[in-house]
Amino acid sequence: MWTIKRGNIWWYGFRFAGRDIRESSKSTSKTIAKKAAEQRYRELVESFNGLESRDQRVRRLEEMSEEYLESFKLRNPRSVKFVSGCLAHLNRLLGLDMVITINQARVEWYQNTRKKQGAANKTINEEVGLLLRILRDQGDVLRAKMKRAGTLKWRVRNNIGKALSHEQQSILIDAADSSLSAPFRLAVVMALNTGCRDNEMKSLQWHQLNLEKLILTVEKSKTDAGQGRTIPINSALLESILGHREWYLKRFAMIQPEDYVFPFGRDRHYDKTRPVTTFKTAWQNLKERTGIAVRWHDLRHTVGTNLAESGATDETIMAIMGHVSRRMLTHYSHIRTEMKRKAMESIQTKRSVLRAVAGEKTMGAKC
Repeated sequence: MWTIKRGNIWWYGFRFAGRDIRESSKSTSKTIAKKAAEQRYRELVESFNGLESRDQRVRRLEEMSEEYLESFKLRNPRSVKFVSGCLAHLNRLLGLDMVITINQARVEWYQNTRKKQGAANKTINEEVGLLLRILRDQGDVLRAKMKRAGTLKWRVRNNIGKALSHEQQSILIDAADSSLSAPFRLAVVMALNTGCRDNEMKSLQWHQLNLEKLILTVEKSKTDAGQGRTIPINSALLESILGHREWYLKRFAMIQPEDYVFPFGRDRHYDKTRPVTTFKTAWQNLKERTGIAVRWHDLRHTVGTNLAESGATDETIMAIMGHVSRRMLTHYSHIRTEMKRKAMESIQTKRSVLRAVAGEKTMGAKC
């Protein structure tokens, strides 16, 4: 066991289970650093002889992360990309740590570090949640401790989204019509007329568009409720699809059922056998041209709002848009309540007008 001073802070270290442990005491006192080292050593010994097998406890996080990802791929292949992204950050900062050394202080250090790196609170919460699942029994213990301490999750804003006005929708569609990206023109119209998620649109293939029955089928979705749902193609979307098909045939000469509706690439370098990866650049340019500051996901929220204002039931909204959170459905219910309130007020307004007209007729008769 040793101590060493780095700047004004004393660090301690020792050998445990064949691995070197080096940690900061966060103190300017050498005596406190020695006591911290002894206490930390006791914690590791107790933990080593506690949960799970000893061999598992001295493994590095990166090893357990790899095993977790392989298992996850079999259970939930649709979310592999998201989980891989979380694991990349976990392994970058904690990958070389032995599982037994990851305690509450270490997890909180990870949270603070990711925040300094610019990660959103929601992202940090998701990464920490994944970390605790990988740690299994030890993760359950840490979760309970951090929950009691109030440090398990960071506050996340309840941002349910912004619905565009009908004028804003028209401005975006008109501006998209002048875009140099032919696929992007259809993307904007489709987003505002189907409520499809970004990834659902990017993975769309031509066989999913039935132009005879006017049905769009979503095959790949982030949720089970969204997968396999059908969405009616309205007249505005049909017109845009037909225009896009003409461009597609001029560009590729023919359309195969497995070709992607939104092909990879841009300008003269399109590849219809691969899906587009992002609409980000075109969307950013469109927002700058129109001056409308909204997120791409707000187009989906706008569709839900429009459906609610039309009087659609929760079941209809969920059937068209796939899974919608209970919080979102509550918001749409509020919209319907306001519509009902306006309808009831219109009855009173009409009644008042009729009374006023009747009063004028009575006054005229007396005269």
